[in-house]
Amino acid sequence: METVLLYIVGILVVAVGLVVSIALHELGHFVPAKLFGVRVGQFMVGFGRTIVSWRRGGTEYGFKWIPLGGYISMAGMYPPVAGSAQGRASTTGFFQTLVQDARTASADTIVEGEEDRTFYRLSVGKRIIIMLGGPLMNLVIAVVLYAIVLMGFGIAQPSTTIGSVNECVLPATSERQECAPGDPLAPGAEAGLLPGDRIVAIDGAAIDEWDAVLTTVRDAAGEPLDFTLERGDSTVSTTLTPLLTERYVVDERGQLVEGPDGQLLTQQVGFIGIGAAFETAQQPASEVLPAVGDNIVQVGQIILTLPQRMIDVAEAAFGPEERDPNGPISVVGVGRIAGEIASIDTLPVVERISALTGLLASLNVALFVFNLIPLLPLDGGHIAGALFEGARRRLWALFGKADPGPVDTAKLVPITLAVVVVLGVMSALLIYADIVKPITLF
Repeated sequence: METVLLYIVGILVVAVGLVVSIALHELGHFVPAKLFGVRVGQFMVGFGRTIVSWRRGGTEYGFKWIPLGGYISMAGMYPPVAGSAQGRASTTGFFQTLVQDARTASADTIVEGEEDRTFYRLSVGKRIIIMLGGPLMNLVIAVVLYAIVLMGFGIAQPSTTIGSVNECVLPATSERQECAPGDPLAPGAEAGLLPGDRIVAIDGAAIDEWDAVLTTVRDAAGEPLDFTLERGDSTVSTTLTPLLTERYVVDERGQLVEGPDGQLLTQQVGFIGIGAAFETAQQPASEVLPAVGDNIVQVGQIILTLPQRMIDVAEAAFGPEERDPNGPISVVGVGRIAGEIASIDTLPVVERISALTGLLASLNVALFVFNLIPLLPLDGGHIAGALFEGARRRLWALFGKADPGPVDTAKLVPITLAVVVVLGVMSALLIYADIVKPITLF
């Protein structure tokens, strides 16, 4: 019963964190819009039917039932047709009707006598600031949460203390995971190394991080090494010779590296058969921005390869393939992971809180990157439209032509609709996959 309650608490923590992140995202749009004089009719968190709302200062604030996003309604998001204040009559074409409906809806947000308080009348720079405000708010949230995790809670990292000692030496590609009679003893076990020993020096060179142990051992196959260890209150010295054995290649993040054929790469390196004990250590402030940057790169790579990744998700959801743990997931998947984290009773409470905080930080990084995609209705689409308008005005001015006026972004409504449909299908597929074949981290 306690495990179930903790699971629910984990889901609720992430759900509340997501709602707060969405609200702050919209606040990032709202504040500069108000400062620049734009009339904001609504500030809503969620979609669908309204749960509760209240009006203040000409703006309706509220919450809706589907907490998968939010919006602020600014007056005059779309400019009228050149030479018309309200737009032209609708034509019979489906797409033309969509465009005209968008113009009409935009015109209806303009209050008589406040025509100058519209979004499309702002300068290019001010429009970009308004639309960047939301994603930048998510970035700020991510930086703050990463700072809490890294500087406050700290992260588990390998120490110079030995955590495990292998009995024998097996190649990385061996199908066996257990030692058998006749297998060569691992040099570490043969030399008497024990879990809990702290490596102080190798060949007289002081050791202050685990990477130094790995580098020294990998490059010294067949060469004797003098180890100086702290064992309890005493200092122990021993000599061992690393064996040349096959190990998997890992990148700087500790991830296994694949070759062009998709097979995991291996290399011949020195090996003594010991593993590090992990210790939680608080990180300096200088580690926060690089951690956020790495997360941004990871999300960007997912987005750039999204078509193939969605195919992989579909194959896993409707076939025997396994889900990629580093692939895209829905809010349902995020909730499941949060529930798993909160309900692991073998983890200290502090570590669970740290993991949930890190999960929220990653969510905000995803919101930041995703909203910058230059497609309407995403913020990046509005930014791209403003940049195009600014470039066009400069080009016209360069050739001595009159100002062409604002870009008619209403013409992009059919593309906007297509993007919404694609995003809806992708969301439905991810939710289904997270139900029938979820990603399990633990």
